[in-house]
Amino acid sequence: MIDDIKKDVTERMAKSVEALKVELTKVRTGRAHPSLLDHIKVSYYGTPTPLNQVANVSVEDARTLSIQPWEQSMVKAVEKAIMESDLGLNPNSAGVVIRVPMPPLTEERRRDLVKVVRAEAEQARVAVRNIRRDGNNELKTAVKEKLISEDDEHRGQDLIQKLTDQYVKEIDEVLAKKEEDLMAV
Repeated sequence: MIDDIKKDVTERMAKSVEALKVELTKVRTGRAHPSLLDHIKVSYYGTPTPLNQVANVSVEDARTLSIQPWEQSMVKAVEKAIMESDLGLNPNSAGVVIRVPMPPLTEERRRDLVKVVRAEAEQARVAVRNIRRDGNNELKTAVKEKLISEDDEHRGQDLIQKLTDQYVKEIDEVLAKKEEDLMAV
């Protein structure tokens, strides 16, 4: 019983950390990285399709992304999708290749992005704590139904607390790395 609860709690906490990592890839640092464009959808024959499914996205240099649509007719649609995204990027097309220069971030913009990143990390911590609460509630229910003893409940709560501490620490490490990336000029 306790092992099932532990397994469920572990999986859900790991998913929370992964979700944070995905959210943080959307926050732009000063360097070009193909994952910046992962959430952009392009109208492909009327169907919103992820950019990486209609074009090859690569890094040309430290501050430029190169996008090569697989069909020449998609160049305008890809350009439009990038312009309309919330990234504030201005793509330049040269025939079949689209180059997206990354403008350097100002100090003020970097600080704003750090605040956004910290808010995302706090949401992940809250999610982990909510999962801890759910796990503890499952243990209490198991005690009420006499499936486990109170000693087992306390051991289970200690185990869940250790998992919580482990995942919160992991969230803090991911946050520190992203903050470092953002503040690097």
